[in-house]
Amino acid sequence: MIARHLLIRGVVQGVGYRNAMMLTAGKLAVNGWVRNRHDGSVEAHVEGEAAAVQTLLAWSRQGPRGARVSEVVVETAEPAGHRGFSRLPTA
Repeated sequence: MIARHLLIRGVVQGVGYRNAMMLTAGKLAVNGWVRNRHDGSVEAHVEGEAAAVQTLLAWSRQGPRGARVSEVVVETAEPAGHRGFSRLPTA
């Protein structure tokens, strides 16, 4: 199991990015969370099997229809044992 912390920048709020990430993560059996940030970016913690996490990372660089991702900052993180994928309040 691997974990990654993501910071996604661009036009990523108001386009259904968080909901689409939740659905995609569910299909891939990736656990973690996603939330909007006050600066207009989206932040996420994802963990699961390496191939599934890599697939979600590739998806995050495009996002849902309507999103225009300009940058995804990926950092290695420690798995936190999340079960399922949730949407957290804006930070």
